[in-house]
Amino acid sequence: MRVEHGALDGVLLFVPSPHRDDRGLFTRTFDTAVAREAGLTPESFIQDSQSRSRRGVVRGLHGRSGRGEAKLVRCARGAMYDVLVDARPGSPTFGKTMAVTLDDESFVTLYVPPGLLHGFQSLTDPVDTCYRIDRAHDPAEDLSVRYDDPDLGVDWPLPAAGVSARDLAAGSWAELCRRLGSG
Repeated sequence: MRVEHGALDGVLLFVPSPHRDDRGLFTRTFDTAVAREAGLTPESFIQDSQSRSRRGVVRGLHGRSGRGEAKLVRCARGAMYDVLVDARPGSPTFGKTMAVTLDDESFVTLYVPPGLLHGFQSLTDPVDTCYRIDRAHDPAEDLSVRYDDPDLGVDWPLPAAGVSARDLAAGSWAELCRRLGSG
């Protein structure tokens, strides 16, 4: 397993080396030693969650206020277009976006540092997304920005489908910047 740095400050991609043969494949999807070498504290990830989405569904863009939340995200089934937005005032990549395709062929795990917004679109039907999160959920700390905010200009690969009422009611990037004291 190797570690690559993403386009946003602090983002990491854990890229495994699946062993494939006539039976199928085997791969490690997480390794505490590799995570430690990359500067993470593996035991701090306290919650695992999974979502299943149909093709075209967009979830996000979500984040947490306060200390934020770190997460490890991977696609266990299908393929998804994963989007990050740096919402950390003072970060060298504040306001910038990054997108990566995660799928069940490469098994790449994306490390999302605290303070980033996260969202994704399902490219296949279905998509199973696995999240490993370092903090218990507190709804009072939820942040969200509309997936189609023109200031962010995220170029989703498919027409958006199945967007939740919560995500449709999300505020703008400009509103979040004012709230964070950066706009």
